[in-house]
Amino acid sequence: MSTNTRRLAAALLAGGLAVSLTGCGGGRAYTVPDAACGVPLNEKKLDPFLVDGKTFKVVGDSLVDTGKKSQGRCDLSVDDWLVVSFEVNKVDKLYDPLAESESFRFVHPAKVEDLPFPGLGAVGDRTAMISTKCAGPGADYLVTEVRLSTKIEGDVAERRKNIETLTVDLVPKVKKALGCTV
Repeated sequence: MSTNTRRLAAALLAGGLAVSLTGCGGGRAYTVPDAACGVPLNEKKLDPFLVDGKTFKVVGDSLVDTGKKSQGRCDLSVDDWLVVSFEVNKVDKLYDPLAESESFRFVHPAKVEDLPFPGLGAVGDRTAMISTKCAGPGADYLVTEVRLSTKIEGDVAERRKNIETLTVDLVPKVKKALGCTV
């Protein structure tokens, strides 16, 4: 086989491989459920963190039906790759997310301004935390934390805005599911 024939064969093989890979690539082949972790999900609020893949999984327990435990934790993954982690703690007081004792949770924490319900909130580069009164049958107060995978990339300011939006949307749903009166 001549050198030109080998080069032509290699080019055709590489071109065919490239075409076959682009035919297989990208997109979301999964459906996000209307509810997970014991609460309704808002796919629009979750969308900035969803990645291309085939399988969407909910891993963990309910955020609200925790039995005698005071904590619920639930993770969302795509193709076994963590996307978002939710945690709700039933506590006996209002915790300030910007307090020194909570600083380990955040990279570049900032106060969440103008919460649409009473409480205190903070957002970091990959984490948001909101502490709010519940006055329900199972909890006096709640601390809700949302954490993103370190693999979620993009503009940091946009990511912070999106995680804040997702967390502010989640808290009232958790409160309602827990029967909070405040």
